[in-house]
Amino acid sequence: MKADYLFDGYNMLPSGSVLVCRQDGMIEDIVNEDQVDGDLEKFPGMIVPGLINCHCHLELSHLKAVIPEKQGLINFVLSVMSQRFQTFHLKEEQILTAENNMLNTGIVALGDICNTADTGAAKQAKLLSYYNFIEIFGWVPDQATTRYEAGKKLAASFIDMGFDKNHLSLNPHAPYSVSDRLWNLMKQDFKNKTITIHNQESAAENEYFTSGTGDLARMYGQMKMDTSHFKVPGCRSLPYILSRLQDAGQILLVHNTYTDETDLIKITGLNKRVFLCLCPNANLYIEDKLPDVPLFVKHNSLIVLGTDSLASNHQLSILEEMKTIKKAFSCITTSEMLVWATSNGAKALAFEDKLGDFTRGKKPGVVLLENITDGEITRQSTSRRLL
Repeated sequence: MKADYLFDGYNMLPSGSVLVCRQDGMIEDIVNEDQVDGDLEKFPGMIVPGLINCHCHLELSHLKAVIPEKQGLINFVLSVMSQRFQTFHLKEEQILTAENNMLNTGIVALGDICNTADTGAAKQAKLLSYYNFIEIFGWVPDQATTRYEAGKKLAASFIDMGFDKNHLSLNPHAPYSVSDRLWNLMKQDFKNKTITIHNQESAAENEYFTSGTGDLARMYGQMKMDTSHFKVPGCRSLPYILSRLQDAGQILLVHNTYTDETDLIKITGLNKRVFLCLCPNANLYIEDKLPDVPLFVKHNSLIVLGTDSLASNHQLSILEEMKTIKKAFSCITTSEMLVWATSNGAKALAFEDKLGDFTRGKKPGVVLLENITDGEITRQSTSRRLL
């Protein structure tokens, strides 16, 4: 296969590079065009490995266009909580449709947040590779054991359905929704796992951990939750959670909308891989604000991409996330973002042995990006799966 551009998961390769692969998608080699005998399949655009979506809530696909935009995180969370467990007639069909749309746009693997087993039936077809992140909430200490055991039970149900236990973990929802008692129960399950958590998605999160005031305090009051157990640490939320994630194999921090340079310095000090997952379209949908992506690049952060859910996005497309970043930060190149969307994503979800790059013997999927100008994506760019 040859296109105008060939990206191998790490670098844009020289003009004339050809991808050699079998019909089943296994990579055999990358050679120069003059080494090819016989017919050569040519495409306009850019050939890249399959795209990795590191953060999604597939089970919320039935909430597309239900939750109002730009109402702030706290109101968004309250809206989702009031809507998610209502009966929706076509919930399973909407999950299948969302999965199929991702497949067609070139996504090959998904880091999926699971609060229920609603996605289990769809995932059993194995159209995508999944890391199932079993998510646990529990701000009230007295509920810690009950919430932890429910999470363990949900994880066991996924294993019973045939899902790989090495691509499944128990995960805290967010700094403000997991009590110390629940953290202590969960930590025993972190070893050798990718552990994900929603991080600094709103200014209210940092305010609550610094002073105990703000919109999170309002939310707890509205929910009539006892917060007397929480001793305000007097620091931003990220240092608070990093100390509780020391046992994780690697860490996947999601959103990072209000992560600053002091936070990035603390991440650099950890002796483990910490990935920062950007979900820009969801950030705009909920808070109408983007993370400081150039700052993350400056600090050589391990960046990956996600879409969040259809409750907070109009589509589940990694290319659309890249377009939003490019529009806001023209200094970020397509080649940089493709590293985030392919090889970095595969590492974050522990699929680097088979996905993420065009290494001989891997079957990473082959995706064509069309309407490319001078090696950069445009507003008109589209993505589709070739293999």
